[in-house]
This record gives sequence, C-alpha cells and structure tokens, in this order.
Amino acid sequence: MKNELQLETLRHSTAHVMAAAVCRLYDDVQLDIGPSTDSGFYYDFDLPHRLTPEDFPAIEGEMLRIVEEDLPFERLEVSREEAAKMLDGQKYKLERLADIPEGEAITFYKCGDFFDLCRGPHLESTGKLRAVKLLSVAGSYYRGKETNPMLQRINGTAFTNDKQLKLYLKQLEEAKLRDHRKLGRELDLFSVHDEVGPGLIHWHPKGARIRSIIEEFWRQEHFRNGYEILYTPHVGKAHLWETSGHLDFYAEGMYAPMEIDKSDYYVRPMNCPFHINIYKSDLRSYRDLPLRWAELGTVYRYEKAGVLHGLMRVRGFTQDDAHIFCTPEQMEDEVKEVIRFSTSIWKTFGFEQITAYLSTRPQKAVGDPEHWEQATASLKAALEAEGIPYEVDAGGGAFYGPKIDLKIKDAIGREWQMSTIQFDFNLPERFDLSYIGEDGEKHRPYMVHRALFGSIERFFGIMVEHYSGAFPLWLAPEQVRVLPLTEEQTAYAEELAAQLRKEDIRVTVDRKSGKIGAKIRTAQLDKVPYMLVLGAREMESGEMAVRDRTGQQDTMTLIDFVEKIKTAVQTKA
Repeated sequence: MKNELQLETLRHSTAHVMAAAVCRLYDDVQLDIGPSTDSGFYYDFDLPHRLTPEDFPAIEGEMLRIVEEDLPFERLEVSREEAAKMLDGQKYKLERLADIPEGEAITFYKCGDFFDLCRGPHLESTGKLRAVKLLSVAGSYYRGKETNPMLQRINGTAFTNDKQLKLYLKQLEEAKLRDHRKLGRELDLFSVHDEVGPGLIHWHPKGARIRSIIEEFWRQEHFRNGYEILYTPHVGKAHLWETSGHLDFYAEGMYAPMEIDKSDYYVRPMNCPFHINIYKSDLRSYRDLPLRWAELGTVYRYEKAGVLHGLMRVRGFTQDDAHIFCTPEQMEDEVKEVIRFSTSIWKTFGFEQITAYLSTRPQKAVGDPEHWEQATASLKAALEAEGIPYEVDAGGGAFYGPKIDLKIKDAIGREWQMSTIQFDFNLPERFDLSYIGEDGEKHRPYMVHRALFGSIERFFGIMVEHYSGAFPLWLAPEQVRVLPLTEEQTAYAEELAAQLRKEDIRVTVDRKSGKIGAKIRTAQLDKVPYMLVLGAREMESGEMAVRDRTGQQDTMTLIDFVEKIKTAVQTKA
C-alpha cells in the first residue's frame, strides 16, 4: 500500500507538470482537473488549439525542461476570497472552488509560475519525476455530463524508473493485440448495434456457445457446493426500490419507470431485493440456515455513453449473484468457504495469481460496531486460511458492511477487480429479516453478497484478452474443424463430423473450395484448437491427419482422437 501511495503521488505530480507545460506552450488555457489513475494520470483542458498526438513531443519536451529546473512543489493555504482572485478567469476552477465545503481548508500547489487548486500531496520538487510518457488525447465532458462543454483530456503514465515504463508500454502494445473488441469482431463473438442502443450486447453463435459452457459449469459447481439456483423478475414496483434504498441513493443509475396498473415499475439494477423477498416468503429457523442462493440475473444500469467500453462497461449485463443468509455463529465458516470456492473457480479458468483487498468500517456506517468487528475478523481469517495475500483498506468499506475484493492477474500481468464478498448490515434491517433462534426468539440473520465473475459480459471480455481469443479446448466454441482436401472427401468429412458430435465434440466442416493451405490458415486465424485434414489416403486408411493450432501434427485413429479430446475437456485443459 505504501508503494501504491508513492506511485499515486508521483503520477499526480506529473499531471501538474504536464498542465504547466501545456500552459507554457499554448494561449488561453482553461484548466479543470488532473488526478492520478490506476495506470497513470490525466488532465482536462479547454483551449482553442486542438490537441493531437503530434503535439506530444513538444509537451514532453517542455515537461523535461520543468523537471530539469527542479522546481519545488509549494503548498499554499489561502482564504476563499484569495483563492477566487488567484483563479480569476479560470471558469472551471472557480466552479471546483465552489464545491469545497465551508470550513474546509483551501489549498494550492505551486511549481515555478504554475499553481493549481489541489489537496495534494505532491513530491518535494519537479526534479523527482522520472519515467514519463503521454499516451493519448480524447474528448471528455466537463463533470462527465453530456450537456456540459467537451474538454480535451491528455492521458499519460509515469513510473519510478525507465525499466518499469518500458515494461508497461510493452504491456500496452500486447493489450492492443488482445483487445476483446478487436478479437470479438475477428472471431465473430459479439456485437453492439446503434439501432438497438449502446452498451447492449448481442451474443453471436460462437460467443453464445462459450457463454453457455461457462454458465453450465457455473451452475454445476454451485449445486456441488451447496447452493440453490433462483430465477427472479426483471422489474419491480417502486416501493421495492424505496425499501431497498436504491431510489434514494442510486436513482441516477436506474432507468425511468414504466407505469403498469397505475403503479411505477423499474427494471432492476440489482438482484438483492428479490432474493430477500424469497427469504421472507416463509418463517425461517436457525435449523434452515445457512441458505446459499445464486442467480444469473440480468440487470440494467444507466451508464454514461462516454464510459461504455466493449464488454467491460455496458448497460445491460448478467451478474452471477449469490446471497448467503446465516447465523453469526456460521458466518466465519461461510466466508472461508466462499473464499475457497472463488479461488478454485478462478484457477479452473486459468487465473493463478490472486490477491485480495479488505475494506473495513468507514466513519459513517450502519450496524452494530461489534458486528462489524466480528465480520471483519471473519474476512481476515478466511483470507489467511486460504493463504491469499491481502492489503487492508482501512475505512474503505461501504456504509453497510466490510468487504473483500479479489483481484486476478491475466496473461500479460494486468490486474482485474473481480470477485466481491460483501457483508450487509443494511438490507436485513430495511426489510426486517429474521429467523427463530434456539431460544425461540427472533434474531437478525447475517447477509453476505457474493459475485464471482462480477458480470458474465465483463468476465468474458477479460477471458478473450487473457487467452488472446485462443480459448482452451474445454471452452472453445469450435473444438475441431474438418478440412477435406477436395470435394470427393466432403461426404466422408460430414460423416466423421456426425460421429464426433455424437461424442459431444464441437465440430464443423470447411466446405469451401480452395487449397488446403488456405483452409489451414483460416482455421488458425479462427483459433480452432484442432484441424482434421482428410484426403484420399485418410479415407482409405481410416486414420486422420491431426493438426493443432500451433502447427503440431500427428496421425491418429478416430477412437484415439476422441479419447484425447474427452480427456482434455474433463481436465479443463
């Protein structure tokens, strides 16, 4: 956590230096904000000059001069009146100044003749900056609202040394090749259509096949691990969302209501209230608990157009939601089991590097502090029992309970936030949940929200990039492609494919005319795991020329090939 804070400070300081460089190079620059991000920093500008990547060498050159000047970062604390004078003519900054609550300190950071309204912290001086690279420029609405002016956002990154920067830039290049949007088109997996609406995914046959395999595996594993599967409505009355608090705290993320039978209904942004209503449909005893209920529930949330991104940020998606209702005595064992279950799922999908972040009680929180302590201790014990490294985000929990976020690293070292295990002391109170204890009295159950993938869409996008579209055999939508050399082998190819389908092997036949080399190249571009090349010799001998997508070749009987495929699928290879 210390290293992360140091890197955050470095990047935030770099954003200021970039803004100073832009102000030196261009006239009439209006400044907005320039924070650090998980991967670097950005700054938003409004200026007459249209910025392009061709401007980056000049900006980077000016940044280098500011670094060489080794200007100190000076913190200035001023009154509101002094701040307004300092920001005279900077309309966006003046609006940001108005956002600062009365009584809160107003601070600027100055380096040379450049100063910026900022909480900080910053490095000691500009000379401490090291490896810096500007990456892109894009439009960004002021405050993220489409009705506000469009600003120009320069994105960049910074590291403590050149080696780290070079590794990151190499990772970016690799990420471009693996971009799930690019591969989604090339491999015919999914699409988005303007006439339907942005952020609404259309799953094509190959993508849908992979999704169905993932979902079937998900269901089987949940049944094996003591869960029951639920199906609940996609809409609910306004009163439901008032009780849950969504209309008070989350209305901006919900779609406008529709009137049905003189009542307002909302499409669901969450699945939780429906599961709670099933819990309340009967009187529960401590003997019934724990209850582990899961659902692949499609939800709809209004995301601004500017943040939509392929499968990673969408407006309609399917959450692999689960809710656990348990007694306080059962809580620790349940959390340990969720952690174990989550890590086993991730490893099955080829993600071995898993880290955790534990978020604890914030200043403003609901629920008994003693329950918070007990829940937090259970989360820690579960992580330690599984041997998962974790960092504590003190005070970073939601107001309704502590949580664990599990993060995975993909094939090129990027970290992705995935599973969440979230205690909730709020909804059981709002919906007045109870169970009858051993003493015959009513007690409040503990409720845990749990998502493994987060959403099927985002998980699928991450998997496309992790495998670069070359899915392992058990997930591949097309496991085998039969390639007849000539039309004379087409009937035999179809017969062979029919036999493979009877063995539950996903197979197609390339019926196109053309040379076999071209057919092989097409199958490799489509990332098909195995190709069966059939000519007159194979028809006569009954053996098959087997070629994998890496170019390895072998000759096998049909029985041996089927066994090879089945073994690989069974072991999730």
